[in-house]
Amino acid sequence: MAVIMALLEIIVVLIIAGVIWWAIEQLLPLLPLPDPFRRIIRVLLVVVLVLIVLWVIVSLLGLFGASIGRLGRVGELRLLAAVFA
Repeated sequence: MAVIMALLEIIVVLIIAGVIWWAIEQLLPLLPLPDPFRRIIRVLLVVVLVLIVLWVIVSLLGLFGASIGRLGRVGELRLLAAVFA
């Protein structure tokens, strides 16, 4: 049951990330921003999405019993907090 719940959580996270990506890609050309700011926003979006994908990969590795050191559920949150701090 835990595996199913974890997979559903991952699917929901990826769907939300995809919708956010799509929305920003659709709205960015409508904003009257100079080109450097558009690039900065796009780069930040890519960085956030890469972090989300890495979180999904770490979750899948932990879900299927791969040894990822001391990085568990709490470790993932600490890693994300360290990245954004």
